[in-house]
Amino acid sequence: MKPLVSIIMGSTSDLPVMEKACRQLDELQVPFEVNALSAHRTPEAVEQFACQAEGRGIRVIIAAAGMAAALPGVIAAQTTLPVIGVPIKGMLDGLDALLSIVQMPPGIPVATVGVNGAQNAAILAAEMLALSDPALAQRMKTYKEGLKKKIEKANAELAEVKFEYKVG
Repeated sequence: MKPLVSIIMGSTSDLPVMEKACRQLDELQVPFEVNALSAHRTPEAVEQFACQAEGRGIRVIIAAAGMAAALPGVIAAQTTLPVIGVPIKGMLDGLDALLSIVQMPPGIPVATVGVNGAQNAAILAAEMLALSDPALAQRMKTYKEGLKKKIEKANAELAEVKFEYKVG
């Protein structure tokens, strides 16, 4: 089994957030890899990773970073693979990282999810892969149907909650 998605984080301190992406990809049966690379501390390793990812079979990259949040953009500048940026909550509740990731120059796009939105990054990566993988597309449909059922169940449970002035 070879990875299709690469999850890259600036440091292992991002793992508690990025673990949600790992769990989601695992649940969707999408092969992935996880590495820590720093745009500032290991720039040569980031360049090597970005330049070799496609040749290794990677189809989507999820890159997480906090504070200066350069990692997703640096990777996107060196590959034609889609890069999904995950801003990590840090100094300014993640706003600094979010703004760093979404303000990319023309020609260097980085898809961006919300602050600490690793699970959504994994879902977006799976949706991209599902465009050419019918089995994964079906798993995505099943996943989304499960979300609908959770809300329907929650509403049924709320209907049973009684309050003196609750109408309906």
